[in-house]
Amino acid sequence: MTGHEVGVRLTVDGVGSRLALDPRVTVLDALRDELGVMSVKKGCDHGQCGACTVIVDGRRILSCLALAASYDGADVTTAAGLGTPDRLSPMQQAFADRDALQCGYCTPGQVCSAVAMLEEVRAGMPSHVSPDVAAADIDLTDAEVRERMSGNLCRCGAYVNIVAAIQDVAHADGGAA
Repeated sequence: MTGHEVGVRLTVDGVGSRLALDPRVTVLDALRDELGVMSVKKGCDHGQCGACTVIVDGRRILSCLALAASYDGADVTTAAGLGTPDRLSPMQQAFADRDALQCGYCTPGQVCSAVAMLEEVRAGMPSHVSPDVAAADIDLTDAEVRERMSGNLCRCGAYVNIVAAIQDVAHADGGAA
């Protein structure tokens, strides 16, 4: 580590890593360029498309806007860490079953966002369209899902199937994402 680098510890999809990074390196670039995690996509690199969404310590973030040094010691889950090709997570399986993807570029960010969004709902966090922000239970309508997923864009327009996949998981027994 040179005088211009900072030490950053990240646990990514269950694997711990120690990195020496320029303090300006984003979580996205640390994942892709330093750790070779290609399931995280670089879309707009301005926080506008959501392709880079990952789950950090249980909360979804836009990894292109987050400095890696700010997340020293964090637990990062990417779409690749949610399941395996032989055993997809419930959300990944729902996306496949509902054909909730076309080109697939936005899918890892969509899946991570959907998993974290369902946790937000379970925690009682209201959204802009929640009719009663003080309600203990949130009715996860299609409008509620669309609002909560509005930061994740799909150029192919698979939104109807994305909402359906999320609803399948939300209404499954236990709703585990």
